[in-house]
Amino acid sequence: MLDAIEGIHHITSMARDANVTDQFHTRVLGLRRVKKTVNFDAPDVYHLYYANRVAQPGTVMTYFPFPNIASGARGAGEVSTTVFSVPEGSLDFWERHLADSAVGGIKRAQAFGEDQLYFDGIDGDSFALAAVAGDGREPWTGAGIPADHAIRGFSSATLLLNDGQPTQELLELMGFKEKGREGNVVRLQRETGNGAATIDIKADRAAPPARQGAGSVHHIAFAVPDAAAQRTVRQALSQEGFQVTPVIDRDYFLAIYFRSPGGVLFEVATDDPGFARDEDMDHLGEALKLPRQHEHLRPYLEARLPAIGS
Repeated sequence: MLDAIEGIHHITSMARDANVTDQFHTRVLGLRRVKKTVNFDAPDVYHLYYANRVAQPGTVMTYFPFPNIASGARGAGEVSTTVFSVPEGSLDFWERHLADSAVGGIKRAQAFGEDQLYFDGIDGDSFALAAVAGDGREPWTGAGIPADHAIRGFSSATLLLNDGQPTQELLELMGFKEKGREGNVVRLQRETGNGAATIDIKADRAAPPARQGAGSVHHIAFAVPDAAAQRTVRQALSQEGFQVTPVIDRDYFLAIYFRSPGGVLFEVATDDPGFARDEDMDHLGEALKLPRQHEHLRPYLEARLPAIGS
């Protein structure tokens, strides 16, 4: 078992409109934009990061907004729902707030003893809020969401798979343990972690394959403290037969990637150096930050990239 994994580090999705995505996450969800940078492989596309006040791993939702991308189609082989943690007693506030913000798909639910509120993102993303007691992660309140209701970070993520067993075995290798089953959903948790240490696997053999596009999760990243822990994880995964990439420096974390048995792209990312390495904590996400290899493109990118909210 890989004890170094702490839970989810970040979840990265695809979107269509950078400014609309930014408005939704900052003004509707009340998250803090903590980094405005570009896609390493397509520098004329933003990579936008949203998180809690201190950009803590386990709270970070990121987006690649491709202006001309087709809509994704939900199906097997993807993260089907991203679930955020909010304080107990907050769901009435959020139900009103989301309705007032013209958000679609609002629906109450309960799973594994949690009260939940489902809703749609702007590109058909599937989101939910889970009422969680005692989540001490520090929220961002700069967007006007009261502190006693504000999002704390991720609570969990749901993977929709045709066959969940191989991925469950992988997650158990990664330190998650089965905590319960409800219908065709199995809940896996780490006993300790960063507050985002729950994965639900929903098995549906009849589900068609997902089609990636706007509103789709591109990958889910799991957190480890540092490069040494990441090396240990990489070695263990390789020994189990997974084809793991070399370490890639993403400026704010080191990353390795591999495809899970159900088709979901997994990443293992380091907590350090973090998002304050090139911006003061009080000014995260304000300036356009470019990877070193793309700094020479700054004049071109500043003219080409669309303006997004302040």
